[in-house]
Amino acid sequence: MVLSLAIVIVLGIICTKLLSRVKIPVFLGFLATGILLGPFAFNLLDHAFMGLTQEISTLAIIILLLRAGLGLNRDAMRKVGRPAVEMSIIPSVIEGTSIIFIGHYLLGISFIEAGMLGFILSAVSPAILVPRMLELVDNGLGVAKGIPTLLLAGSAADDVVAITIFSAFLGIYTGGNINIAWDLLGIPISLILGIITGFVTGISLLYVFKRWEFSDTEKVLITLATGILLNSFGEILQGIVPVAGLVGVMVIGFLILDRNPKLGHSLSNKYSKLWMLAEIIVFVLLGAQLDIPLVISVIGIGVLVVSLGLIFRFLGVFISLAGTDLNTKEKVFCMASYIPKANVQATIGAVPLAAGVASGELILAVSAISIIYTAPLGAVLIKFLSERLLTVDEQMKIENEVNTIH
Repeated sequence: MVLSLAIVIVLGIICTKLLSRVKIPVFLGFLATGILLGPFAFNLLDHAFMGLTQEISTLAIIILLLRAGLGLNRDAMRKVGRPAVEMSIIPSVIEGTSIIFIGHYLLGISFIEAGMLGFILSAVSPAILVPRMLELVDNGLGVAKGIPTLLLAGSAADDVVAITIFSAFLGIYTGGNINIAWDLLGIPISLILGIITGFVTGISLLYVFKRWEFSDTEKVLITLATGILLNSFGEILQGIVPVAGLVGVMVIGFLILDRNPKLGHSLSNKYSKLWMLAEIIVFVLLGAQLDIPLVISVIGIGVLVVSLGLIFRFLGVFISLAGTDLNTKEKVFCMASYIPKANVQATIGAVPLAAGVASGELILAVSAISIIYTAPLGAVLIKFLSERLLTVDEQMKIENEVNTIH
């Protein structure tokens, strides 16, 4: 397992150096590396190491959301309040609902099975979106209207909505005790409790940091461990009281930056370095998990299903942004930013198969196709369109450069 980790890190760093020179998103190299190292190519990775994919993905998301929270400021959050809430719910629900019908008629699966597929596919990828929104903040792009903040806040809760509704469809299929009305009501309750829990935890951490002396490295370890505990707390309470632990994780970062900006900027820089390692491992393992023969066999119809779902997702983004001061170009950028899929699809794409769902293999294959298709497409479009459709706030760019130096 340790040897596998060493191979992944070395090849990942080589990919970073090579692809950065030719301006190709480095995670594409990580995915390709994973495919080559995986069981459908050279099969060099230890199976126990590959079995940690879900745990490592969860850890990476916690790192990302802490980093995202440390990139949010109070003024920007006030500016994007209502649209951020709508962006966390409407696009995911519209896309997932559309795929219920698209999947039923194009793939020939039942409405319940298509519902599972729809809400696996309807989650945006924090691993693709968050780092790129933080780059926009650093470069002052779109910050005058709070666009990066809007997308960061919306995407954090988007995954909670998708996973909750997916779980409801899975419960219906497997014949478990399921209360659809309660599950739907549980979404806003989960988000609110997640925010409250994150707020209380963040205030407690700030008190601890003020009362006792810790180095910045120790504070990184403490906040990371706290984020893991908060997420685990939400998982333990699942089925009893819905708590969106991941939303609470981002609130911790936001509170630290808001109450202690100097500490917030310092931790943000350290989490950026930590993400470099997490990104390599997550995407290499993601590539290694892909069942390439199965993916190839349904790639045409899979791309069509995902593409049609994205059209409805764009409609959801447009509805969510109605009444804001964003112009047409900025709305188009927000639509493109909500394209990439990876983490949730990799984490729960195989759950229907493990649960004995008849079309489980097909659902897993389409989930894999959505990653291969949308992750690179979304990343490239975010980079390309941000430089052409968003305006630069020079003052914010200068402030970020100063904070980075310090």
